[in-house]
Amino acid sequence: MSDPKFRSFRVDAVVLRHSDYGEADRLLTLYTRQLGKTRAVAKGARKIASRKAGHIEPFTHVKLQLAKGRDMLILTQADTVDAYQPLREDLILTSQASYVLELLDRFTYQDETENSAIFRLLTETLSRLASKADPWLVIRYYEMRLLDHLGFRPQLFECANCRRPILPEDQFFSFSAGGVICPRCGQGLRNLKPISVETLKYLRHFQRSSYADAARAHPSDDIQNEAESLMQGYFPYLLERELNTPGFLKSIKE
Repeated sequence: MSDPKFRSFRVDAVVLRHSDYGEADRLLTLYTRQLGKTRAVAKGARKIASRKAGHIEPFTHVKLQLAKGRDMLILTQADTVDAYQPLREDLILTSQASYVLELLDRFTYQDETENSAIFRLLTETLSRLASKADPWLVIRYYEMRLLDHLGFRPQLFECANCRRPILPEDQFFSFSAGGVICPRCGQGLRNLKPISVETLKYLRHFQRSSYADAARAHPSDDIQNEAESLMQGYFPYLLERELNTPGFLKSIKE
């Protein structure tokens, strides 16, 4: 059975993280197609002879058989769909994939609400990283689409303050207003970040285009750095806390 209404059911999942639980178990944090974010206990997974251990590492796409326990879901069977092996063989790719998972983990709650669009975005993003596609493009596209799905779509086509259409010129970005601020309004507002017209153009493109169309973009290094800096300021503002992976990723690239 794959219906969560039954006592035992199957789900498609990506392992976001795990931690030790009890003497030999692992507590898994999962993002599933059927239940959104949830947790489950993999009993005996830390034992050397465990058949489950290899299937429940972070950023593994798995099919799981879950059973409803007294207080928590119990993992009874696990089958790997895609281990995204290249992500485990390169430290930078590992860190980039970890950032993808951390972002989703921080923004979502365990609510057992189906969200197949986010699940599809997650698995497609991991597949793109594993295929050695341009990681800057893969991650920026993921960020923009994730914001859409979570209800934090930034306003990029009109001023978030006066609502006038944005003209093709350098602008400002306001974390608190959740979007672009025109130069006229920007003179009287505080805590704004400059955003060039070229960077804004690419972010708009990612916001409204398919990945295939977005992948045709070839921004300069300056635009890549500006867009990355903007996003890495915006997400901690929304979350009201810093993310762990961007700092580590920066340190290993230097």
